[in-house]
Amino acid sequence: MHFRGIGTATPATRYTKAQCLVAFQNSDWFARLDTRSHLIASNVLQRDNGIEARWLALDSLAEGFTIDPDTLEQRFLVHAPALAAASAERALADAALAPADIGAVVVSTCTGYLCPGLSSYVAERLGLRADVQAFDLVGQGCAAALPNLQLCRSMLASGACEHVLSICVEVSSAAMYLDDDPGVLISACLFGDGAGAVILSREAPPAGRRIEWIDGASLLEPAQRKALMFERREGLLRNILTRAVPTMAAEYAHRILGTVLTRAGLRAGDISAWIMHPGGRDVLLALERRFECRASDLRYSAAVLREFGNLSSASVYFVLAAALRDEAPGGWWWLSSFGAGFSCHGALLQVQ
Repeated sequence: MHFRGIGTATPATRYTKAQCLVAFQNSDWFARLDTRSHLIASNVLQRDNGIEARWLALDSLAEGFTIDPDTLEQRFLVHAPALAAASAERALADAALAPADIGAVVVSTCTGYLCPGLSSYVAERLGLRADVQAFDLVGQGCAAALPNLQLCRSMLASGACEHVLSICVEVSSAAMYLDDDPGVLISACLFGDGAGAVILSREAPPAGRRIEWIDGASLLEPAQRKALMFERREGLLRNILTRAVPTMAAEYAHRILGTVLTRAGLRAGDISAWIMHPGGRDVLLALERRFECRASDLRYSAAVLREFGNLSSASVYFVLAAALRDEAPGGWWWLSSFGAGFSCHGALLQVQ
C-alpha cells in the first residue's frame, strides 16, 4: 500500500488558550463550577501545556458554552461533512487523482453520530461514483487513524479497488461537556476540530515522494477501557481522561514498536522520522522517556499539538503532513496512534 496524497482541513477560526480562559471566566459555567475547577482550568490554560491555539467550529467562544444535545448535534452535522470533504479534496489534488478514481472511502470519527454515516455526505460533496464502497468507523477515539488505514490496506490487497480514500474527522467542540471532574476540564482545554485525509493506492505514484506501508501491529486492552473513553450522560458525550493515560500510551506504543521492528530486523535508531499521535504535553514527555529519544525526534507531533491541540483521530495525518512539508529525510518512518479502548497501533513506513 502506497500513500499517494494527503490533505488536512480546520474550521476558519483560531483561538488561543488565553482567549479560551477569558471566555470561560465570562461564561455562566464559571459560576456553576467550584473553586478547584477554576484553579485547574486557569492552570492548564496559563501554564506551558504544549498548546498555544486550537481551531474550533465556533463563530465565537461564547457559543462553546451553550451545551445541550441539539446544539452539539447540529454543530457536528454542519461541520463534520464540510471538514471531511475539504481535507479529501486537498488529498485528491495532492494525489493528482479525480473523484471517479476512488473505489472506496473509509471515514472515522468519535465526536458525533450520523445515519447515514459521514461517508454518504463525503461521497455526495466530492461527487464519488455511485458504486463506491463506503465504510464508517466509529468509537475508536484518538487511535482511529491506524485501524482506518489497516482496512484500506486490506481492501487494496484484495484487489477490490486501486485507490482508497481514508478520512479522519473530529468536531471536538460538538462533544463538549463540563463539570468539576479534573479529567473533563482538562479535556475541554485540550481538544480541537479538524480533518485529515490520505489517498492510498496499490501502486506507487509516478512522481514525488514514495511512502509505502511495510508492516504494522495493534494492541487492544479492554481491561483498561475506563482509563480513556466517552460515556453518555444526560444525552451528551462526556470524556473520561485519567492520569494513567500518558504512561500507558508510552508503554503500549513502545511494545508495538518493538514487535514490528523485531520482525523487520531493525532497531529504534533506524527510524528517521517519528509520526506519533500528539495526545498532550504529558503524553509526548512520556513517549520521550520510554523511547529514550530526544524532544527533537517528536518535533512534528509537538508542532501540531502547539498549533491545533489534540485533534483526536485526525492528529496523525496533520503530523504526517508536517513531516512531508519539512522534507524529513527518507528511510524508515514510524506512524503510531493510541486511544480509547485502551488501544494502540503502529506502522512501519518506507519513504523515498
